[in-house]
Amino acid sequence: MDKIPFTSLGLDKIKLELNDLKKNDRPQIIQAIASAREHGDLKENAEYHAAKEKQAFVEGRISELEDVVSRAQVIDLSKLSGEKVTFGCKVNILDEDTDQETVYHIVGPYEANLEAGLISIASPIAKALIGKEEGISVAVNTPSGIKNYEILSISIPK
Repeated sequence: MDKIPFTSLGLDKIKLELNDLKKNDRPQIIQAIASAREHGDLKENAEYHAAKEKQAFVEGRISELEDVVSRAQVIDLSKLSGEKVTFGCKVNILDEDTDQETVYHIVGPYEANLEAGLISIASPIAKALIGKEEGISVAVNTPSGIKNYEILSISIPK
């Protein structure tokens, strides 16, 4: 089985979600199903069917997160040099076409959140940046065409 890279903060968030699903959501759904059963005929009981659908979703998510946690590999960011773009680093890049600066933190696929500036190591931009140094220009193949970026700075979050 392949390991899934995580920052320690990202793995903690996944573990919190898993714990919340097990300790809060699962018991609430069991109670909702029991309550809906008391209303009689299950074939036409919308509450029952909604609770069973939610139960299937939650149990699926629990299984997925348990698998992810079992394959998680926390990368020790303190051992990174910050000389080249790697997993866990923050990269300040300049779009050479629009002169817009953007800062991305390269994280694992389960931590990615573009609005927060967290991009997956599997994303096209991260793949293009990995292994490069400050001052280097990279071409990224995006759905809207080739984009050129210059790496302005690389840092390792504390």
